[in-house]
Amino acid sequence: MLEVKNLSAYYYSDGAAVKAVDDVSFSVKAGEVLGIVGESGSGKSTIALSIMRLIALPGRIVSGQINFHDQDLLQMSENEMIKIRGAKISMIFQDPFTSLNPVYSVGEQIAEAVRMHQGLSREKAWEKAAEMLELVQIKDPALRIKDYPHQFSGGMRQRVMIAMALACQPEILIADEPTTALDATIQAEIIRLLGEIRSKMNLSVIYITHNFGIIKALCRRVIVMHRGQVMEEGETEKVLSAPRSPYTINLLNSLKAINW
Repeated sequence: MLEVKNLSAYYYSDGAAVKAVDDVSFSVKAGEVLGIVGESGSGKSTIALSIMRLIALPGRIVSGQINFHDQDLLQMSENEMIKIRGAKISMIFQDPFTSLNPVYSVGEQIAEAVRMHQGLSREKAWEKAAEMLELVQIKDPALRIKDYPHQFSGGMRQRVMIAMALACQPEILIADEPTTALDATIQAEIIRLLGEIRSKMNLSVIYITHNFGIIKALCRRVIVMHRGQVMEEGETEKVLSAPRSPYTINLLNSLKAINW
């Protein structure tokens, strides 16, 4: 379904290039959950932004291919990409408070995405928004669609972001550390919710995190990143039980004191 081939993305400063992603290749099959794990600065989020074509200056994709159903996203015009972004491939960001517009109700924000990609009437788009809030288990969705982001807790805002990302029934969901800003109890609720929705919708998911516990719970296959490069890739159980890369071994050893 999705194939990333020899992707490199650099950030430029004072004429020097920082290789955020350096010759990375991987694929995602239909219905698969792929984890990408690594410490801050390892290139995880840059991979996600590259797939979405959202890298901003001074960053730039310098080489590679990102093939979605055998079409290279990097060769598409921005107008063509707009039809993919949010409709076929969606992304959940780390901080829902900064990702949601504070001056519009959550219903308006979900409905806007549906109207843009599916051409629904305003009334039907609002009905869809309420359905999506119900899907992410927000109580009284017909009433809550009229509320604004500041009227929701952090965990509820993240549920709204999930609802918005899934409103157009994408084929691939990219989740970029969606539970980082939440406490442990709410993290567990969001992880469980994502697992249930993925199964119900048969989504392909790319889950980006620094947390091996989340990878273990959600992902059948994992990629370990370090300084922009893939250190190891394989089935999650095998990577966790018998890592081959010295970097993965050191990373796992550093987490021995944490019960994940």
